[in-house]
Formats: sequence, structure tokens, C-alpha cells
Amino acid sequence: MYKVYLKSGKEESLKRFHPWVFSGAIAHFDGEPEEGEVVEIYTSKKEFIAKGHFQIGSIAVRVLSFHQDENIDSDFWKRKLSIAYEMRRSIGIAENPTNNTYRLVHGEGDNLPGLIIDIYARTAVMQAHSAGMHLDRMEIAGALSEVMGDKIENIYYKSETTLPFKADLYPENGFLKGGSTDNVAMEYGLNFHIDWLKGQKTGFFIDQRENRSLLERYANGRSVLNMFCYTGGFSVYAMRGNAKLVHSVDSSAKAIDLTNKNIELNFPSDSRHAAFAEDAFKYLDRMGDQYDLIVLDPPAFAKHRDALRNALQGYRKLNVKAFEKIKPGGILFTFSCSQAVSKENFRTAVFTAAAMSGRSVRILHQLTQPADHPVNIYHPEGEYLKGLVLYVE
Repeated sequence: MYKVYLKSGKEESLKRFHPWVFSGAIAHFDGEPEEGEVVEIYTSKKEFIAKGHFQIGSIAVRVLSFHQDENIDSDFWKRKLSIAYEMRRSIGIAENPTNNTYRLVHGEGDNLPGLIIDIYARTAVMQAHSAGMHLDRMEIAGALSEVMGDKIENIYYKSETTLPFKADLYPENGFLKGGSTDNVAMEYGLNFHIDWLKGQKTGFFIDQRENRSLLERYANGRSVLNMFCYTGGFSVYAMRGNAKLVHSVDSSAKAIDLTNKNIELNFPSDSRHAAFAEDAFKYLDRMGDQYDLIVLDPPAFAKHRDALRNALQGYRKLNVKAFEKIKPGGILFTFSCSQAVSKENFRTAVFTAAAMSGRSVRILHQLTQPADHPVNIYHPEGEYLKGLVLYVE
């Protein structure tokens, strides 16, 4: 196994169990590891400190273990996946008769940086964000089959757009097990078509499950606008919450088609819903003041810190329009899923938008990602989803 030696003092974050080694912290290598290989990490005093997947780039090593005698083999993957599943079972997310849609592995949050596994009924969708996880995909899939047993029949690998392109890995999406085309899964008693073949991420935004459920409680008798609706998750929950009307908006015609299918799946021929394929800002500009519950759940405005300033301007602009148009007594659910945007930055952008609109605004809830998207206490960067529920007078 190749060895990585750190510069003096650069081991401090690893001593606090942070799972990343940045390239600037490395003094030299013992050998020339290939991308994706497991390497051992040593301090400048040649003391073992961790081991993990090597990758060329800013994050040079993603730590898998802090124990020198722990081998990264099939037993390792089975042990890690078993721990992840048991946590979700013990908190009532897995093996829930009303819900078979959840995240089984959340990267650093489950001490498996670079790996995402989402469960949709009897299908697991696996996504690699590092070369190492890509190279280990078959061993991980085998371990997943053993841990889950007959709870899953299919494993779909979807990493064509998530792996570093410079690594020349040429990943192909496809089934590693099974091949079922049955793509309907349940979330809290509601059914959804999951587009894991062509949809964003693994096919569904599982991380908004609890926030959708919260919105259902506020929807009764309200006129709801679900902006950036994607699969229509918030819209379906609003319908069950007895909303007076629900309008779904997304710039993607495919997203609107999927939203309509999900509405029809749960509320066939219900005239309360309408969907529009249109740019969000243009729709907000032309709409009147008919809505008293608005959801703003845009895609990530900032993929990296270089785009932070423009992202914050985008959040301000978007929220100003919502504040200006929402009815008095209205409720605004507003979110950011940009990891580069801190909780403080997002709040400042929204608060500035409120001040610019001149409306009186109160905070009802401060939201984040659900328990099946855990944040490793040693890796606070993993808290990426920020949300506010606001009452607008």
C-alpha cells in the first residue's frame, strides 16, 4: 500500500477526525499511487494516522478508516453498510410501512466519503463521487446485496455526471443487479415515479421529505405556488393537505411532465392542480398576488466558492420577488442546497430581501436536511441544505 506523508502540523484536522486530506497538506508520496487506490497517511514523524482513497485534485485523500489494521475489503463494506442501515431502521426511516424512500449512505455523514446510496422501494441507486468508490463499485454492490437481502432486487449505478472527468474513468450508468422498470416508490403514504435513469441526482430529492411533510400542515385552504417543482413533491403534499389550488412551475418540460404524472398517480383528475413550463423569474414577474403559500427550492446557485457572490445575489433577487407578491398572511418556504453557501450567508440574503420588499416577516421554522442525510460531527461542511419558513404580513 502506498504511503502519503504530511507536512509538519498538517495532521491536526485528521486528529480531530476530519475525513479529508487536502493536496497542500502533503509533503511527499512513497511511490506513485493511481487515482482511486487506497493509501496510508502518515504524519511528518512517520506515525500512521489514517487510510483512504487517493485522488488527484484539491481533496487528495478521502478517509475511510483511522485504524491501521482495518482492511478496505468486502467485510469492511458490509460492516459500514450494516451500520448505516441499522441507524435508519432504529430511527424509523427504514422498515417503515408508510415510507420506502430514503438515503442509505450519505457520504461523509456515514463515514464513506464519495458514496451515495438511495433506496426507492426495491431498487437501490448507487452514486460515486470519487474515483475510489467507482473502482470499488462491484464490491460495494455485493456487500449491499448481502446486507439488504431480499429487501432490494435491483442496484442501479448512476455516476456518469458525478465523477471527476480528469480521471478518465469513463463510467457508464446501468444496472449492477436486476433491471426492473418498476419505478414507483412511496414516501409517507404518497406514491412517486422515480426517474433514476435520466432524472437529477439519483432521481428524487429525498432530502426534502420532512420539509414536504411540514408544508402539508400549512396547506389547508391556501393557494400554493411550488417554484422549481422538479418532480412535484411539495405539490403532491400540498394537495393532500387540502390546498385550495396548487400551481407547479419549472423551466424543464420533462420536470413538468413528471410532476403531472405524480399528481395523477395520487389525485387523479383533480382540477386543483396546474403546471407550467416557464422560467422562474419570468413567472414571478408576471404573476399576481394570488398565492398565500410559496415554495422556493431552486437548484444549487453556487457549485463552488468562486460563484458565491453571484449566488447570493440570485437568492436575494428570487426572494424579493416572492416577498413582493405573496398575500398578506402568506407563508414562504425558501431553501438553498448550495454547500458553498453557509447558513449565515443564506439567512443574510433572505433577510436583505425581506428588508428590500418592505414587508414585516417572522421566522416560523429553520430547516435542514433529514436524519437519513446525517452530518458527521467532525465534518460540518456536510450540512448543505438550509431552509426558512417565514410568515409575511
